Amino acid sequence: MLDLRPGCECCDRDLPPDSPDAMICTYECTWCRDCVDNVLHGVCPNCGGNLQPRPIRPAELLATNPASTQRVVREHCP
Repeated sequence: MLDLRPGCECCDRDLPPDSPDAMICTYECTWCRDCVDNVLHGVCPNCGGNLQPRPIRPAELLATNPASTQRVVREHCP
């Protein structure tokens, strides 16, 4: 199951579980759409993979399977 990390690893922008702006790679590295388009140019700097929109977990499932609260922020974003 996806962690649904709470923020962008580049700019630390909040990305709630229902955010249409959350993008992930195959390792669940999480980025906002703005950083993906303007800083990362569609490539994850951690693994080199492509980035896709993160699926949205239905609200009724968040009660039993909540999103992660652990933030991951890169010290130097490319």
